[in-house]
Amino acid sequence: MSEFVLVLTIFVLAIFVGFEVITKVPPILHTPLMSGSNAISGITIIGAILSAGVQYTALTTVLGFTAMVFATINVVGGFLVTHRMLDMFKRKG
Repeated sequence: MSEFVLVLTIFVLAIFVGFEVITKVPPILHTPLMSGSNAISGITIIGAILSAGVQYTALTTVLGFTAMVFATINVVGGFLVTHRMLDMFKRKG
């Protein structure tokens, strides 16, 4: 039970710190910050591949595959948003 309380405490503190950090970011920097953080989802893809590949049960395989699909969508979306944002700063001509 004490391990659960420790993990729950860390989770709540991470939510609080994340909220405080994001609310302090100026709106002009919000898009590049979020698109960059979406790229970090590549770590999630590695974990999902490992989870799906171990095949302990059918549930772990399905959840791993689902996590891999959603994390891939997140990574691709992050790069597309970054690309679109950078195109806005190119000179026209």
